[in-house]
Amino acid sequence: DSVNKHKPWIETSYHGVITENMETVLLDPPLVALDKDAPVPYAGEICSFKIFGQDAPFEAVVLNRTSGEGVLRASSHVDCESQKEYTFIIQAYDCGDGPSGANWKKSHKAVIHIQVDDVNEFSPVFRESLYKASVTEGKIYDSILQVEAWDQDCSPQYSQICNYEIVTGGTPFAIDRNGNIRNTERLSYEKQQSYRIMVSAFDCGQKKAKEDVAVHIEVKPVCKPGWQGWNKRVDYEPGTGSKQLFPKMHLETCGGPLSGVKAMVELQTNHIGKGCDRETYSEKSLQKLCGAASGSTDLLPAPSPSTNWTASLLTDSGRESDLIYRFDGRQAANVPFHVVPQNLTDQFTIATWMKHGPSPGLRAEKETILCNSDKTEMNRHHYSLYVHNCRLVFLLRRDFTQIDTFRPAEFHWKLEQICDKEWHYYVINVEFPAVTLFVDGVTYEPYLVTDDWPIHSSKIDTQLTVGACWQGGEVATPRFTQYFHGSLSGLTIRPGRIETQKVISCLQACKEGLDINSLESLAKDIKFHFNPAQSVLVVEGGDVDSINTAMTKVSYINSRQFPTPGLRRLHISTSVQCFGEDTCVSIPDIKAVVMVLPPSEPRITISGSKQLVRPASDLRSPLGVAPFKELRITSTVMKGDNRRPGVMEVMHNLDYCDVLVIGDELEPESESLEIQHSALLGKHLDATNSTSGISIYGVDSMAHYEQVLRQLRYRNWRPASLTERRFRLTCSELNGRYTSNEFNLEAGFGLFINSFFFLFSVHYTVSPPAATVVIVVCIAALVIIVVIGIYRIHATHQEGSRDEEDEIKDPESDWEGSGLNITVNPMEVTETVSREECEEEEDEEDDAELVGGMTIVESDSSDEDEEEGNKGREEVNGRKQKGKPEWDSSCGTY
Repeated sequence: DSVNKHKPWIETSYHGVITENMETVLLDPPLVALDKDAPVPYAGEICSFKIFGQDAPFEAVVLNRTSGEGVLRASSHVDCESQKEYTFIIQAYDCGDGPSGANWKKSHKAVIHIQVDDVNEFSPVFRESLYKASVTEGKIYDSILQVEAWDQDCSPQYSQICNYEIVTGGTPFAIDRNGNIRNTERLSYEKQQSYRIMVSAFDCGQKKAKEDVAVHIEVKPVCKPGWQGWNKRVDYEPGTGSKQLFPKMHLETCGGPLSGVKAMVELQTNHIGKGCDRETYSEKSLQKLCGAASGSTDLLPAPSPSTNWTASLLTDSGRESDLIYRFDGRQAANVPFHVVPQNLTDQFTIATWMKHGPSPGLRAEKETILCNSDKTEMNRHHYSLYVHNCRLVFLLRRDFTQIDTFRPAEFHWKLEQICDKEWHYYVINVEFPAVTLFVDGVTYEPYLVTDDWPIHSSKIDTQLTVGACWQGGEVATPRFTQYFHGSLSGLTIRPGRIETQKVISCLQACKEGLDINSLESLAKDIKFHFNPAQSVLVVEGGDVDSINTAMTKVSYINSRQFPTPGLRRLHISTSVQCFGEDTCVSIPDIKAVVMVLPPSEPRITISGSKQLVRPASDLRSPLGVAPFKELRITSTVMKGDNRRPGVMEVMHNLDYCDVLVIGDELEPESESLEIQHSALLGKHLDATNSTSGISIYGVDSMAHYEQVLRQLRYRNWRPASLTERRFRLTCSELNGRYTSNEFNLEAGFGLFINSFFFLFSVHYTVSPPAATVVIVVCIAALVIIVVIGIYRIHATHQEGSRDEEDEIKDPESDWEGSGLNITVNPMEVTETVSREECEEEEDEEDDAELVGGMTIVESDSSDEDEEEGNKGREEVNGRKQKGKPEWDSSCGTY
């Protein structure tokens, strides 16, 4: 009979937990089998546990056969991500009757349910490698886009994403727990067109993603009506002509239907010179260049010994040698009596550049620009030009005539230009009793004319004053009054003639402005117009495409060879019309600049023979000698860059050349330095001379200056005491902005006689025994030298006369065929004119054949006819440069 009477007993169900990648299973309740046959050996002991289930990776092991304790463990790798839980059957077996295990009994079946615990072994991974989104500028979004990450872990704790984070710092974005990205501020397309941010993710076990993900966010502009495709700065290279300002500009209307567009382009040049880039020649040179009639008096010349009344005035260092005087209410200048035109006649012109602003105070004082008043005893104003409460007033009181009646005396103009703090060119043309004002070339009639009684004639001298009015009578101490506040330049007065509209326009013309290229390519519906200065351009059209084409043609041009460098501001304002709609799109204004680059500065070089040796007899000839017959004037500029520099010859104008006598001044009784009038014909040149030298001035080509200088003649009809003369020549462009080298010429006379005495003195120093032979040889040599010298002088003189006769016949033929190698036009034979004869002939002759003393020679033949009866001496202002000649007012030929 078997001793194994009972089967083992175990619980009916177990619940176990195993951590993935581990072996031990924690069971609840513990795995224990009991057998009632205990303590019978074998029959009461537990020998094994057996698991029944489909591929359950577990095994049960008996730890103690007597107590029946066992353990459940993994028999292979347990992975939660592969299977999160297992359910299988377990049974316990006893050891049977004996060691052989026969007659064993097994327990009932128990169910084991095992849950696999997760380990946070995986990092979050984003579902996309790159996220992209776009936003419209100016909006705040709740969510621009959503990023998403996932985790391979099996448990909710480790597989869920609990947090997202923007790794890139300083960005206007935020992200929430669900991965939604939003902007924290309004984005601007102009500030930044796109953003690239990096985002990371964290699971609920705070494990961070190994790789961050990139998010690209593009900012799209709000469709704003306005001009697009233009540059804020346009560089202008001098000498390149007309340059397009906006070659790719177009108008964005955002689809709005437009019936018309009007664009105004404004070039702002108020800070350049006197309102824009103009030629900066002297006032006299400009008048000659523009064809103005001669005879004007410059009342604000550059200070010099002969024009010293402006020395105490304040000057604004006008750029490019532009002479500007600034009056602050404390300065004025008395013009010397000999400078002032004494008889203005019924026709005369006053012209000036002026910049003036509003006067302080409610009732401003009169501000005098020009005033001619009694010098002593009385306080009568004969004529004056002044500003009062932003009105320009011209006072002209005629002298008493046989008809003692009211006459027009005060002429008033009220214009915005008078107090706008900008430069304007004012010209007053007087054709008594009519007075016309030109401002920047535009005509204005006076809005008010008042009459007054004529002034009774008296013996009292008058005083002409600039910047104030002279009060010489009716006060204890004569003084200035009614001071001017502002800036003046180029103040001139010319009696006997009024200025033409053409000349006025030329004198104030801007050399820079706006332009339109390829007019023929514009649509037929495009209308455009410029202001007179071409600083404002208005373009109108009904079609946007036509307007776009027209605006790409808008250009800047500066015709100066050497323009003023610096910025010019551009302002474009645009208005549009819509088809019957109350509201229409608004086009923002545009602000841009034109940068005029510095021009290549010319280097003016005077070259030629620096020594002149001629017999003294040539000085006494009617033509004298031509000191600068071999003269050459050239100008070069640097071209290329630092790596490949180069020099290029350029052609440009000059505005004066001065010949200065070095050492003792010329003796009027025996010497003259002169230019024949015929040498100036057909050129924009005048000349004036004194005992210090001669000055040639006017805006003309270097070639014409060369021609004239080569025909300059020096004569000396008493050369006995003179062995040499030295001259210095300098030339200028743009009123001294660019100056040449100082060309020094030494002229020696009487060379053959000096050579003989030198030879004689050398031979006389030989030893006494040979004295007789030396004396004989010297006498023979002297005879030979004298004979040869006389012959050569005679031959040279005859040859020179023949050459000069040929030159007189055709002065221009050689010039035209040889570039700068000029054939000199010789002087005509003239006789010396005494001072008395000069004074007598001044009233009889219209022109002087030679430039002598202070007689002004006009090169324009048409001006000669106009000047009939108005000839007079004119003092030429010396140049404010060291070593320049100071011209006096003598009349004799030097």
